[in-house]
Amino acid sequence: MDEEKDIIIAICNYIYTNWISKAESQRDFASKCGIEESTVRRIKNIALGTSKTDYNMSLKTLIKICKKKEISLEVFFANIKR
Repeated sequence: MDEEKDIIIAICNYIYTNWISKAESQRDFASKCGIEESTVRRIKNIALGTSKTDYNMSLKTLIKICKKKEISLEVFFANIKR
């Protein structure tokens, strides 16, 4: 179970560090990616360690983010450091 949490944290860290933190705002990032702002908040809070890691991002959400950022899922997962 800890390995799953580590993976969730690594995914959220990557998204937050590389994209959300550099966006104009959380709302702007959410709007551009076609996802809910609450989802962006969850990702941020997990990345910063201020939230439980029981959030399981849907594949649909990850696809939307990757598509907007013009990165394939294969490349995205290759960039995840655990």
